[in-house]
Amino acid sequence: MAEPWRDRARRAVEWNWRLRSAGDPRPHYVVCGKDALAYYVARAMLESELPVGGARVTVVVPERYRSNGPDVAALRGVRVVRSDRLDVDTFEAAGLAGAAGLALLNQDDVGNLHAALCAQAVDQRVRQVLRMFNGTLADGVRKLLKAPVEVLSDAEMAAPAFVAAALNEVDPSSFQHRDKTLRVARRADVRPQDVVCALAHLTEAQGVELLPAEQAGADLVLAEATGQPPGTEVAARRLVRARRRRRPVAVLMRAVRGFATRKIGIAVMLVLALIAVLGALISRAENVSPLEALYLTLVTTLSGADPDTGKPPDAQIMQVVLNLAGLALIPLITAVVVDGIVNARLALHTGRLQPARAGHVVVIGLGNVGTRVMAQLREYDVEVVAIDKDPEPRGAALARQLEVPLIVGDAALPETLVAASVAECQALVVASTDDVANLEAALTARDLRNDLRVVLRFFDGDFAERVEETFALGVSRSVSYLAAPAFIGALTERAVITTIPVDRHALPVAEVPVAAGSELDGRPLDVVNRDGQVRLIARTPAGGGKTIWWKDLDPRQVIFAGDRLTVVARRRGLDWLTRQCAPPVPGRTLTPPGHVGSVPRPVPASPGAARSAGSLPVPAEHASPAGPSDQEVAASAPGAAHPVSPSRLPTVGAVPPAQGAGVDEWSGQLADDARLRDEPDSRAHRASIHEPPRAPRGA
Repeated sequence: MAEPWRDRARRAVEWNWRLRSAGDPRPHYVVCGKDALAYYVARAMLESELPVGGARVTVVVPERYRSNGPDVAALRGVRVVRSDRLDVDTFEAAGLAGAAGLALLNQDDVGNLHAALCAQAVDQRVRQVLRMFNGTLADGVRKLLKAPVEVLSDAEMAAPAFVAAALNEVDPSSFQHRDKTLRVARRADVRPQDVVCALAHLTEAQGVELLPAEQAGADLVLAEATGQPPGTEVAARRLVRARRRRRPVAVLMRAVRGFATRKIGIAVMLVLALIAVLGALISRAENVSPLEALYLTLVTTLSGADPDTGKPPDAQIMQVVLNLAGLALIPLITAVVVDGIVNARLALHTGRLQPARAGHVVVIGLGNVGTRVMAQLREYDVEVVAIDKDPEPRGAALARQLEVPLIVGDAALPETLVAASVAECQALVVASTDDVANLEAALTARDLRNDLRVVLRFFDGDFAERVEETFALGVSRSVSYLAAPAFIGALTERAVITTIPVDRHALPVAEVPVAAGSELDGRPLDVVNRDGQVRLIARTPAGGGKTIWWKDLDPRQVIFAGDRLTVVARRRGLDWLTRQCAPPVPGRTLTPPGHVGSVPRPVPASPGAARSAGSLPVPAEHASPAGPSDQEVAASAPGAAHPVSPSRLPTVGAVPPAQGAGVDEWSGQLADDARLRDEPDSRAHRASIHEPPRAPRGA
């Protein structure tokens, strides 16, 4: 049987990777990881048009693995290296020597540290970005490694979004830049003079509109912090004040029910009922008072009675039955005591013996994210109950330190959720690493209480969106998608100050320097703002002058080389701005801004003008013509069934028009980014992802 054309094309791409010349000018990045974070980082590097011509991406994954979300190895345009160990041989096979950056994104702090040391042995100049949960170990890594290194925690970056969703508030993101502290807030919670810019407009019909053109109608804004506490802290204080008192009777009844198993309890109740019936019959037969009948019944049952042949036959039968019931009652009482002690010890060990609670937050899964969420909720003095299958999860020690009860059990079982008083809690945060288990726990919790607020963690974004629409379970968040912009900025050495999570999107805040001769050099400030993509909030003049903030920015002010522009942007909007601020390509000609019809001025080429892998990007419209991409090579390789014309391939480096141009042209170029969500690489989306064009042969 002939080999399918898709397999032949794939083999041609791999063959082309092996024969690629060492002089390829595109920067090379190595991404090590198998989960959703590695997927989003690798995909962003492939989709980014910075630097001009794109980047080469190599992903290192284990030989065999199971991905809970999107598969990084299935991305088109990446070179895949399979190895179970991240050692020197693996990094040499991945071509790490001379690479621009290395991302170690496995969920193993020690393993990432070992891989960083091995990578340092291959090339000490490669910039490394490590994913670590342990803050103490991260501080040590920064001092230990000789290579330039950045250590980030995705759980620490994403936890505030989960806390805010659990308390039904906006994310309490705040950051300090230059001489001001800015925070995210609802417009109704801040003064109008403190509003920096609009972040999002939330509507049920159209969803979330990021960086809207209408500033006054936005619901979520970036504001200057003026001493007022964030909304999350206010909601937490309100929750603590409204916490109801414990109900001692209910606690006692639950404790009694937990002492014995159901079968032993039924047996004890039957024997006691039989004794009570016989006691009533004795009272009637002996013609004695109820108190005397109770005395005779207890004495006969517990100690037996002397035989009396002179009694009537019915009295003798009742006496014998009472003696037999007494013989059965004593071992049953012993069984209840032993069973109660054993069950009590097991309940205390697994955390099932809990008092009734109300107004608390239940956190399922004490992994990296769940532990951070639990810690932040306790900082706000919110009562927390944790659930995990593992008796000693990662956050068990911190839970004991914070006096947070840990219930060991399957969160998909109703009895586990009942033990945590889910029906009376403020919110349920499901943060385990299994999408199916998270969905089962959420559905079981909704059976206990229909209006329960549920915050779900999903790896598969498409699955999360469909579940949210179909089941209306609540809010879904992706840790990987929220943290990916920070990892990308650290890997590419882009000055990303912070990342603001908005619903299921992420807005990076960055400071971009303006290079001499760039497209923005000599242009007014009003060309920077792009509705839905880029919003300018500050400008720092060249030479270290005082930062000019949004209140004093004049759109007619001219941008000079050396200025630093602080913006809130979407990912592609930030790519566009970085291209506009990048130096021109030597050998090309530029028209000075504001001189229509003037003669173009040449840009001289200098020996030091050649860009290295880690230098600033250049504008796409000044790039030299690119050679064939890997898709072209694959489709036109020997044996390919469907050759592709280069004219049909998507172009790279398109620059959005100026503000005076039509909105449709601008929105059309970034249409896929406007709907970019935390979702896997669908078939339609894969068709739109293309490999960056390669430099001409012989470059």
